[in-house]
Amino acid sequence: MNSEKRPGAGVNLPGLRGHNAALVLDLLRGAGGGGVGRLELAERTGLTPQAVSKIVARLRGEGLVADAGRRASTGGKPQTLLRLVPEVGYAVGIHLDRDSLLAVLVDLAGVVVAERRVPLDFGAGADSVVEVAVGAVVALVSGASAGVEAGLPRTGGCAHPFRPAELLPTADMAVAVGERLSAAGARAAVPGERLPAGGAGVLGIGVALPGPLDHASGVLHRVTGFPEWDGFPLREVLGRRLGLPVVVDKDTNAAALGLALGGDAESFAYLHLGTGLGAGLVLGGGLYRGARTGAGEFGHQVVQLDGPDCECGDRGCVEALCLAAVARGDLDEAARVLGTAAGNLVALLDIDLVLLGGRTITAAEELFVRGVGAVVAERARREGAGAAVDVRVASGGERGVAEGAAQLVLAPLFGRESAAFPANRT
Repeated sequence: MNSEKRPGAGVNLPGLRGHNAALVLDLLRGAGGGGVGRLELAERTGLTPQAVSKIVARLRGEGLVADAGRRASTGGKPQTLLRLVPEVGYAVGIHLDRDSLLAVLVDLAGVVVAERRVPLDFGAGADSVVEVAVGAVVALVSGASAGVEAGLPRTGGCAHPFRPAELLPTADMAVAVGERLSAAGARAAVPGERLPAGGAGVLGIGVALPGPLDHASGVLHRVTGFPEWDGFPLREVLGRRLGLPVVVDKDTNAAALGLALGGDAESFAYLHLGTGLGAGLVLGGGLYRGARTGAGEFGHQVVQLDGPDCECGDRGCVEALCLAAVARGDLDEAARVLGTAAGNLVALLDIDLVLLGGRTITAAEELFVRGVGAVVAERARREGAGAAVDVRVASGGERGVAEGAAQLVLAPLFGRESAAFPANRT
């Protein structure tokens, strides 16, 4: 018998209960409402049927798993199908852009059940932006909770009262999230606006915004054009104000994570052109942040040595050239510049998929796909590449970053380690 462990397979050891439960939950999430049987779960995880039964019993007791009907059997009794219960818990995803904030509330299946969009002036300073963010989250969750109490229909549904719950480390979260969801007010209060006591069973809050920043500590660096943010501990401040775990990452990383979890590809570059320009990198199925969580500062590669000044302090950066072209209405030139930089990235990483997103892209999707694709294809042809590089618009639309930010919270529950909260989180 081949004893080689398959990637993502479970291990029948008591010490890995959390890991194995996360694998089961991930398969249940992927199966949707149609459900999946215990035998299939065992086969796909590499766990024994007995181990799967024990995990399912525990998850069922915690309210995470329910029956999804029966499947006719070719012999013996019909097989009971199992499904994830999405409304047991929720996550908030926040996209902080330079001029707007979008917050979404998503269930365990990643379905958006509520959203809130407000104007934002990122240059107004940390205190002002934090106040806007806190107000948006409280309004979002309060509105969703009020809708449930009033019996109002919402996308995704909700059968449980909302309560704040502390997020556990990856290995423990899948096993004990049920009891955490039943423990209200997991964090000590501090003066200021907070989530209501009856507010949604929120596991945590993911915040995505322009970089550079330190994902592990949740501390911002010199955000391009806003040096006053340098050193601001955004994760710690929001965590104290809202009484919930917070994870902070770059907007491009959050969007790329959401795309990776959606199964877009094993390796790709996500290029985001909006009020700025950045990249999220997924390599070998995992989000790549780099040794100092600074990977993806795509917009500040120099492509013209004597080019215009960039707000980062350099000259001829692709972001400066792209934004200048957009400002004067020359989108063809913006696409050509973006394609040149994308070609550099493709050649460096040897990837075969480039996904485009951001408000500037969505306003002229065909133009950018055609323009960027032509430049990348021409470079690949000159270099003798055997396979074409696919350039297309990323799925998710305007909510892609905010939904990805929510996945920063949810991914550890399903064993997606690349999105785990830092060990020293607030």
